[in-house]
Amino acid sequence: MHAYALKKPHTEEEKNELKEYPELLQELLMNRGVRTKEEADTFLNPNYDTHLHDPFLIKDMGKAVSRILRAIEKGERIAIWSDYDCDGIPGGVLLHDFFKKIAYANVLNYIPHRHNEGYGLNVNAIDTLKGDGVSLIVTVDVGITDVEQVKHANKHSIDVVITDHHLPNGTLPPAYAVVNSKREDDTYPFDQLCGSGVAYKLVQALIQKGDFGLTPGWEKWLLDVAGLATIADMVPLVGENRVLAYYGLKVLRKSPRKGLIKLYRKMNLEQRTITEDDVGYMIAPRINAASRMDRPEEAFRLLATDDDVEAGILADHLHKINNERKGTVAAMVREIKKEVGSRGEKDVIVIGNPKWRPALLGLAANTLVEEYGKTVCLWGEEGLSTQAGGRVLKGSCRSNGSVNVVELMKRSESILIEYGGHQFSGGFSVTREHIHRLEEVFLDSYTHAKQKEHDTAIVVDKKLWLDDVTSDTYRLIERLAPFGEGNPKPTFLFEGVEISGVRHFGKGNDHLELTFQSENGKTIPAIVFFKGENDFNVTIKPGAKIHLVAHIEHSTFGRTQGLRLRIVDIR
Repeated sequence: MHAYALKKPHTEEEKNELKEYPELLQELLMNRGVRTKEEADTFLNPNYDTHLHDPFLIKDMGKAVSRILRAIEKGERIAIWSDYDCDGIPGGVLLHDFFKKIAYANVLNYIPHRHNEGYGLNVNAIDTLKGDGVSLIVTVDVGITDVEQVKHANKHSIDVVITDHHLPNGTLPPAYAVVNSKREDDTYPFDQLCGSGVAYKLVQALIQKGDFGLTPGWEKWLLDVAGLATIADMVPLVGENRVLAYYGLKVLRKSPRKGLIKLYRKMNLEQRTITEDDVGYMIAPRINAASRMDRPEEAFRLLATDDDVEAGILADHLHKINNERKGTVAAMVREIKKEVGSRGEKDVIVIGNPKWRPALLGLAANTLVEEYGKTVCLWGEEGLSTQAGGRVLKGSCRSNGSVNVVELMKRSESILIEYGGHQFSGGFSVTREHIHRLEEVFLDSYTHAKQKEHDTAIVVDKKLWLDDVTSDTYRLIERLAPFGEGNPKPTFLFEGVEISGVRHFGKGNDHLELTFQSENGKTIPAIVFFKGENDFNVTIKPGAKIHLVAHIEHSTFGRTQGLRLRIVDIR
């Protein structure tokens, strides 16, 4: 059972700044840090022409553009090296489409294989590209920490232009240009772009400086993949990211990409109503499934192809392997829960199996964090990679919010080969020699690294009545979209509401729907996926009264179209 933290009431003076907006919208804006009319106008009305910064304000952008334009002029062979996830792949497609549009054919896309090559640049692939006549590598969503690999490329007369958004580790690679607003010496006004967002800024800059004869604004068609990546990579949807996501969704709803159209149909999605939830829960997992379960090029081709038949085949394939991925992760989670049950819960769940695929560990860990409310670290077999005389195991950590997992791994570095990540998620490598000590060391490190205070309360924007669940209310909420990191969906508390109906739905009846009757006699449905009555510490049956925390949303799926509540918690 979670505690609830209602946002503090705002003063009349604060509200007066936003007096021209309806009261609910005033409160939701202020809850998101929007205080003035100017800030509200900017937030509610993203403007492509005025709210995006000059790309040349990013350090080294001028150098990157000059080098690429020189390569085009001299007919050099260019390799676009992108990461294998739903940030790097759309960014690779974005640059592919740009070069295709300007009719420059001496370019290739390279995406490393997660299982065989791992993350980042690698010298073997650089040697292969050299053999293919490549003299310039442009990275997307990768490269900021690859010092030795860039040195290797330089040694073989290959220039490297890095575009990335990850944190530097202190030493920048000796690349021809390093385009990353997270550089300590960069003064760009916004440093939260995803990898594809940086690639989009590069295209903007190339079009500004190059004489390509493009129709003004053509690059806006690339916002479908830039927006897709921005939403999928869970960067804060504020500032430039809000603009890219907002217009990205608009283009996704009109995008002529054959692969996306086929994928929409496969998932029974209506293209003209695509939302950020569809991107996060439906589209992105299928793009990511390519590298987790098969070859990342399959996802690249899906987004890049102009061929109807190929688009259909690839959409079917990605849909199929995503279902396989879900089944594999579910089986892994069941196995882990059984193990946890037999050994008892500890501060950190540390479990592994050589048979587990490392690419799926983060997904399983996410599920377990939600299930147990614990920080979770899982490990599996990476393959035949060797280091320090033994086979390497790889793992993923996910935090429940009580600890920074990078700090946890840093305190455990005596037994780790390498580690990295962000506050709430990270990865590590360890040899078989040390795997038996992993749980002991992680538990000890957790004791020293955990935060003094860990607030698990659900933040509620406002109390509402069931009669407030109306089209007018939803239209106000919708003005804040797209939602994501930095701009969460509004969360409402409905106190003492009586359940009028309970049913299960879905192929395995593993989703729950409750219904309620408002005072004016309207039936209000409320749903939650992959949970049942026993997942809440209250009695759930017709006639029972509960406190419900939920989002208000509009369903466009099949026969269930209309307003409904999405259950966050019940007490």
